[in-house]
Amino acid sequence: MKFVDEAFIDIAAGDGGNGCVSFRHEKYKEFGGPNGGDGGRGGHVFAVADPNLNTLVDFRYSRRHEAKRGEHGMGSDMFGAAGDDITLKMPVGTIITDAETGEVLYELLVPGEVVTIAKGGDGGFGNMRFKSAINRAPRQKTPGWPGEKKNLKLELKVLADVGLLGMPNAGKSTLIAAISNARPKIADYPFTTLHPNLGVVRVGPEQSFVVADIPGLIEGASEGAGLGHQFLRHLQRTRLLLHVIDLAPFDDAVDPVAQAKAIVGELKKYDAGLYDKPRWLVLNKLDMVPKEEREARVRDFVKRFKWKGPVFEISALTREGCEPLIHAIYRHVQVQQKAEQTPEEVDPRFVGDRPE
Repeated sequence: MKFVDEAFIDIAAGDGGNGCVSFRHEKYKEFGGPNGGDGGRGGHVFAVADPNLNTLVDFRYSRRHEAKRGEHGMGSDMFGAAGDDITLKMPVGTIITDAETGEVLYELLVPGEVVTIAKGGDGGFGNMRFKSAINRAPRQKTPGWPGEKKNLKLELKVLADVGLLGMPNAGKSTLIAAISNARPKIADYPFTTLHPNLGVVRVGPEQSFVVADIPGLIEGASEGAGLGHQFLRHLQRTRLLLHVIDLAPFDDAVDPVAQAKAIVGELKKYDAGLYDKPRWLVLNKLDMVPKEEREARVRDFVKRFKWKGPVFEISALTREGCEPLIHAIYRHVQVQQKAEQTPEEVDPRFVGDRPE
């Protein structure tokens, strides 16, 4: 399942500096001649494909990007300095489109790829450029050329880093709404989520990840029961699974441990690789459990579920415990990304034997 993240930005390359009209003023030289320099070019706007980014969320908070203009020319044959360029870091896979015409301008498909999305204007000519045998004292100059200005649409098709799984009404939609920009439908009855919801979780500047909330699973989902079976395959491409557990079900006859074991069984039936994927336990709705009973109920659940992995105790409604959870998720995702980007070590003795 691909998540389309969009952002609209305005960019402006720098204008070129103006040329200068100037003449030499030296002792004993009555007609020194022109010495006005050219203006400097305006700064360019570049885009670079950064493999460490996976969302465009930062461009929603900073829409306008302008490069510096070039300096004006000066006398004594001095040319103006070029304006400073700016480089915008974008995730690999970003599609840059002209927002007005809809034309696709660039696609950043290779990590580290750099493209010029707006060129700075050339600097104007000083009067020394117009000197000739006939025109020995030119007073002409030209202004700097304007830099390119564009309204761009950035579109990114990415895969979710984190997937939420659990029974219907476990609080997955409330959790994704609490930690991300997603606004799914939330109600006090099961199967409120009818299609996957994806949200961008912003941890800090240039620090974010994508989380997916799929419809709730029920026993028999791997064979086609309920709504979640058609979305199980989407969890295969995530880096981490969060198993959300309703620790305070409305019906006292419902056993959270039995429900959790049913979900794990569906994962194992559907795909062994999905079952072996890193999975964390998120015990939700602790706000509905009296404080004096929380520790005992959590300990009892973990013991009966025979769980030995990470456990997080949260309340998605009050956001209690959500902050440590998202920081832990981000660290895990970063480690996974670096491991995927590490090149495979090849024994130099067998380099020549590798097929081209």
